[in-house]
Amino acid sequence: MRIKNTVAMMMALAMVFGCAATHTSIAKKELDVQTKMSESIFLEPVGPAKRVVFIQVRNTSDKQNFNVEQELKAAIRAKGYRVIDDPEKAHYKLLAQILNMSKTDPTAAEAALDEGYGGAGGILAGGTAGALVGGALGDSEGALIGAGIGALIGGIAETVSSASTKDVMFVAITDIQVSEKTRGGVTGRRKTEVAAGQGVGGKERQTFTEKVNEKRYRTRVVSTANKVNLEYEEAAPALTSGLVQALSGLF
Repeated sequence: MRIKNTVAMMMALAMVFGCAATHTSIAKKELDVQTKMSESIFLEPVGPAKRVVFIQVRNTSDKQNFNVEQELKAAIRAKGYRVIDDPEKAHYKLLAQILNMSKTDPTAAEAALDEGYGGAGGILAGGTAGALVGGALGDSEGALIGAGIGALIGGIAETVSSASTKDVMFVAITDIQVSEKTRGGVTGRRKTEVAAGQGVGGKERQTFTEKVNEKRYRTRVVSTANKVNLEYEEAAPALTSGLVQALSGLF
């Protein structure tokens, strides 16, 4: 009886997804790009002589052609800042690390934003349908087989809605650190802890305390691009523009 109820639910969901495909093809025909920041950063205003920035962008995602550094530098120069290669001589330092550039869903993208700076950079998508069915079964057995049923539902839904209509979302997850020098030579102390694995089961923790004359701010930027049948080649320029606008807007 439980299996019959599950199959009936699967077929009902597939019919719903088929109807939704028509709505998706209409509602998602235009590219929608959104960029959100997990924490606000407010930098102190300074005079023209101190508007000097060092910028470094690292990309540890699997999309190495997703490069925003040159556009970011150009955007900050356009605001009247001088971009230099020596971090010791800069009043501001902007460090960015692109952690992930991949397909996702809105729930996973929002979770990445909520985790904030330093959170997991990976994106998991596609488990919603399985979770719904697992919950409907109402016990630990449902939790165990929910993922498998979700995958089967996904296959049925794709058949019903046809492979020509797909609601596609790409996400770029970037962790940001901005430093600014303190006023009037004011100094402080920064305590840093570094944890490192040492082989199987081994751990090492290092602690450093240093005298500093700068303040640090950290945040995460999550940029999404959503459209029916969206391809990476179309999403990348839009995500680049959103990320550049968010980071240059800090200055």
